[in-house]
Order: sequence, then structure tokens, then C-alpha cells
Amino acid sequence: MAEERESLEVLVGRLLHESGQTIACAESCTGGLLTSRLTDVAGSSAYVMGAVVSYTNEVKTALVGVRQATLKAFGAVSEQTAREMAEGVRRRIPADIGVGITGIAGPGGATAEKPVGLVYIAVAAEHMTHCVRHVFDGSRTEVKRQSTEAALAMARDLLTGKT
Repeated sequence: MAEERESLEVLVGRLLHESGQTIACAESCTGGLLTSRLTDVAGSSAYVMGAVVSYTNEVKTALVGVRQATLKAFGAVSEQTAREMAEGVRRRIPADIGVGITGIAGPGGATAEKPVGLVYIAVAAEHMTHCVRHVFDGSRTEVKRQSTEAALAMARDLLTGKT
């Protein structure tokens, strides 16, 4: 099957192009790696609308639209924040699909409740937002790579109706 030979960024790009949909990303722990992967594909300017690397809480609130109350109640690394990142970037850029990624890539920054490798990834469309909690193993680079792979898989599933 052709889909099995394509990288996820190529597949997601093809699905976006074929459906006439667009995507925007709000990335924290991945530092723009998801957007980089999407834009590595020729022709991606037709469907990648833009991105925000929202590494700080100030950028999450000012540019992406995460509520300060959410950050205070749940923290930057939480399902609630990932959801608001995906929904906010989708509205503010605007795009048909928004992706929000927040987590702890390590090696520091962890707590007993929030270990290194904890990542929340959300995808948002007009009438739904889906968020998944992951705990990835490995180095900072490996956590970032695994996070973007999971985000691309979630986007694929949304575009193919599996979410």
C-alpha cells in the first residue's frame, strides 16, 4: 500500500492537499520540529498556514490564547493546556486543523507527577478536540522526535476519520 511507504509528513501533507484543508501548529517542547517536518515536504505552503513556538507561558497566553487560569490550575504541561494550544492556534492563524504539543523533553524540569518524557498532544478541528497523554523514553532529541511522530499520526487519524 502506498501509505505504508510514505513518511507521515508526506502522508499528512497529501491528505491535507487532497481534502483542501490547512494546518497550524503550537509547539512547546518540540521547538518547531513538527512544523519543520511538515514544511520539509515540497508544496507544503499550500496547507501549512503557520506555527508558534510557544515555549513560555507568556507566549502561550499572548499568541496562542491559552488562558492564564488554565496555566495556573493545571500547569503548562497538561491536557487542558494542550487542548487550548491546538484550539487557539487553529483560530488565531487560522487553519482547519490545529495541533498543540506541550511536554517535558528533559533532561531537567521533571517532577514526581510530571516525569521527563511526559507529553500532551492535541489536535483540534471545527467541532472536536482530541488529546493524548504520552510518556516517551529516551534523550531530549528522542522525546522530541517521538512527539512529532505521534502528532503526525494524530493528524493522519483526524484526516482519515479515525479520530
